[in-house]
Amino acid sequence: MTGGGPLYAQVRDLMIERVRRGEWKPGQSIPSETQLASDLEVSQGTVRKAIGELVAGNVLVRRQGKGTFVASHDRRWALFHFFHVVADRGEESPPVSRTLANRRRRATRDEARTLGLSTGDPVVRIERVRLLGGAAVLSETVTVPASRFPGLERLPVADVPNTLYEMYEREHDITIHRADERVKAVNAGARVARQLGIEPGDALLRIERVAFTLSGTPVELRVSFCDTANHHYASSIT
Repeated sequence: MTGGGPLYAQVRDLMIERVRRGEWKPGQSIPSETQLASDLEVSQGTVRKAIGELVAGNVLVRRQGKGTFVASHDRRWALFHFFHVVADRGEESPPVSRTLANRRRRATRDEARTLGLSTGDPVVRIERVRLLGGAAVLSETVTVPASRFPGLERLPVADVPNTLYEMYEREHDITIHRADERVKAVNAGARVARQLGIEPGDALLRIERVAFTLSGTPVELRVSFCDTANHHYASSIT
């Protein structure tokens, strides 16, 4: 191994690069600690520490008795890892999506700045309402670069899946590894009020999320308006 920094960090970064390049794909098992230590000419403890950091960062996942795998977005993980709106009563309810539109558009200035594009570059914009327990709770607009998701706009609205991140990985070889969110109190506009069955001016939470690949490239801007009359935003800090 060459380069600066602790040896385990060099091993960690090398493993991240293998995932980023697609040498290790989502859901694929990686070599054993013993094999990696031999290949990289480091101690097994060094490899174990590097893997531990990648497991903590949701890049890898350990499966008891089976080995270590590159993390992938199965349906349940995709639903609950990145979804933080829950009923006040506390029950866990998976969101169900009703897609209203899926179109190719030109990026606005804000979309372009957030996604690292030029104003007017083509994007795909998905508009949908998300239901919890049968009630419309979120009005959501998802914007992605058209160049990274070829043909997405041709998908009929009835076929746009509930779990977009699972589709990104399966159909477009793009895995979301982290997301930054900003939450702000706002008042409902007429369009969102109509979609959620509330009155214009009612209080909502505006949740703006930017999702990133492992290499830190922003690939999705998601803006959600949440009716908190019977729901709240929950986040766990560890």
